[in-house]
Amino acid sequence: MAIWNPWHGCHKISPGCANCYVYRRDESIGKDASIITKTGDYNLPLKKNRQREYKLTAADGVVYACMTSDFFLEEADEWRQDCWDMIRERRDLHFHIITKRIDRFEICKPDDWGEGWDNVTICSTCENQDRTDYRLPILLGLPLKHREVIAEPMLEEIDMEKYLATGLIEHVTCGGESGGVPEEQRKAAVPCQVRPCDFQWIKDVRRQCIRCGVPFTFKQTGAVFIKDGKTYYVKRSFQMSQARKSGYSYIPGMGLANAISYKLPGRDDLFAGLVRSKFRSRFHLSQKDKEYVREKGMDTIRSHAADFVEKRLSAENPENDGKQTPMRGHPVFLAQHACACCCRSCLEKWHHIPAGKELNREEQSYIVDVLMDWIGRETEKRNGRT
Repeated sequence: MAIWNPWHGCHKISPGCANCYVYRRDESIGKDASIITKTGDYNLPLKKNRQREYKLTAADGVVYACMTSDFFLEEADEWRQDCWDMIRERRDLHFHIITKRIDRFEICKPDDWGEGWDNVTICSTCENQDRTDYRLPILLGLPLKHREVIAEPMLEEIDMEKYLATGLIEHVTCGGESGGVPEEQRKAAVPCQVRPCDFQWIKDVRRQCIRCGVPFTFKQTGAVFIKDGKTYYVKRSFQMSQARKSGYSYIPGMGLANAISYKLPGRDDLFAGLVRSKFRSRFHLSQKDKEYVREKGMDTIRSHAADFVEKRLSAENPENDGKQTPMRGHPVFLAQHACACCCRSCLEKWHHIPAGKELNREEQSYIVDVLMDWIGRETEKRNGRT
């Protein structure tokens, strides 16, 4: 990875900018980050060493542009064409441009842009639902060869699935707000109130990506991280490493989710929770369903359950996930909804089995056992034994 900052400084334009790391860093050394200036690295892509070879080569990886500013900043309009010229000349490099100003792309693109350049990825930020619904339609409507999205700092739950479903977005990155924990903040030259990131938000977007087959990266926890209702203060040096260790990044077909550790719920706790759920507790076997179970026998019903789980639920990314289990038609279908085993999102929420992994035999057997337990309890009610 290489970084190219042709200019430095920016203006805050949306909620994600409130605690901008560039502002914090500049203020700590007495510098005004709102002043935009060209840098000594303005022509970095064309710089050469003493052997007359380019300093930046393909071996350096992706070139991230304007990491201390915004490539489409108004104050940089007079400088940008030179940068496009350098990007055009260095087609051997891939340039990655992250922007909060995707709405300025059309008036800032070069004349020969056409349908896009192969060596440029444009990545739009979207820190909340409002910015998601404003920026992503613009991103999708632009003539681009490569599009990505980054929700960092992620400030709330975000639904972007309808945009991912277009197949035009190649990658999504999510992460919390960087900064120091309270102890580090007290010692900081420029303190800021870091906003929390809830792991549930991360997992929700991840599941959306899985359903749409879009690679996903969980980049960092941020300094204030909420998981299962508990708030954790993560030191700056661990915010990225903890995200990596979680295993929640996802690349289709790579089996990354197999490394995620989890603990299955106890059966009594699970059923107690299901009973408290207004939605789950409404499912019951009808008299006809119970007669079907008695007629077929529990062994046959178990084989049906095993078949449904394997064919409809076990894949890394099941077809039509979230809609693959009918609400009626078979006792096992009712059991799946009653026990939150109807789709991979419910399976992760209630049973902690991560989405994005192929269910192994032990996991499939566990699900079947839960379903048969529920069916057994329902049929016992018929006989007046509960």
